[in-house]
Amino acid sequence: MRVRIGILGLAGILAIALGQMAGCGGSPDRTGQVTVRVAVWKANNPDAWKEALRIFHQSHPGIHVELEIGPNSSTQLHDLITQRLRNRDLSLDAFLMDVIWPPEFAAAGWALALDDRFSPEERAGFFPGCIEAVTFDGSIYGIPFNTDSGLFFCRSDLLEGHGLRPPTTWPEMIRQIEIIRRAEENPGLHGFSAQFKQYVGLICNMLEFVRSNGGCMTSPASPQAIEAVTFIRDKIIGTVAPRGVLTYEEQESLDLFKSGGAIFLRSWPYAWKILNDKQHSQIAGRVSIARLPTFKDGMSAAALGGWSFGIHSRSRHPEEAWAFIRFMTSPRMQCHFARLAGKAPARRALYSDPDVLTSNPHFAEMLAVFETATPRPRSPIYPRISHILQRYFHEAISNPKSDIVALARDAERRIQDEIDMIQQTAP
Repeated sequence: MRVRIGILGLAGILAIALGQMAGCGGSPDRTGQVTVRVAVWKANNPDAWKEALRIFHQSHPGIHVELEIGPNSSTQLHDLITQRLRNRDLSLDAFLMDVIWPPEFAAAGWALALDDRFSPEERAGFFPGCIEAVTFDGSIYGIPFNTDSGLFFCRSDLLEGHGLRPPTTWPEMIRQIEIIRRAEENPGLHGFSAQFKQYVGLICNMLEFVRSNGGCMTSPASPQAIEAVTFIRDKIIGTVAPRGVLTYEEQESLDLFKSGGAIFLRSWPYAWKILNDKQHSQIAGRVSIARLPTFKDGMSAAALGGWSFGIHSRSRHPEEAWAFIRFMTSPRMQCHFARLAGKAPARRALYSDPDVLTSNPHFAEMLAVFETATPRPRSPIYPRISHILQRYFHEAISNPKSDIVALARDAERRIQDEIDMIQQTAP
């Protein structure tokens, strides 16, 4: 059965949308199949997707799924999908949603409520944070596909070689970096690699510092939040981490670590397979994972990531879209993507599945992290809040002489203005 997978830029997506809106009816085509169109990101593992679609088509001969593949970037994919939804594009039946999108999609009326399809008993099989992420105003708007959370990757050989264990606090990490670098006498060895570019990933990194110091992301002017941001500016940027981290997204931060250029890395679970691939990593077999450090008396905070499937509220094929989503989020498929792509399942039970653990032994250590992963602020206006925080955090940590208190107060005022505005316009 034919599967069409294309990489669509904005112009391509809009062209398809305009060309199909007029003829996208609810009846099968001349082959007797109903075509369901699903917007997804550009995967790093296309073969896993091709095989999943092959299995789906084999078991659902009356449904033909076409993937409309957008960019790998969450921000760019969000812009493409929301543009189509605002235009009431009837050619789109379903979509992948980043963990922060469901409240926005639900409030705008773009996502179909799935309460009558996704029972409380079924929800209990997923991590609580994954279900919380797809819940808005008491209803469910998505089914979790995979989960993610921030993880702390360590050069196990360097730690063991100097009689050290993974640090449990951020100040302890600084001390260990100083010990190792002094002993190694390697000017090219940095201490820490992470994602501090002004983009959505910066929010995840900053959340982990702020929350582990007892602060709140939407109260950036609180003493705990200011203390955490000051620590990053003064103790990490340009000291244990190169100033280049201010331009790093996931790939750049991973490249530094896998080349042997850093002792510690903050990244996502998918990095494990890459770091231990001898063909692409210079440190394969010399990596361990741990919980992210915290501050004194704080608790480790790992940003919740992951994706879920939602159905377009205006889809002409909601039942067929539901059949595809149930299939893709089933235990079988979450196991499939765990084995072939290293995607962390959103279903708890799979963390004791032999097939999953054989290909991902590190998942056994990650269960507790996923159980307590911390969501970003959940709001239908999260994109606006995120932009405010991105600008604030980046300016605060990139300028060694920044007035963090003044910047934080301005950011908090702007966030409150956005909240007040949405409350005033609410019915």
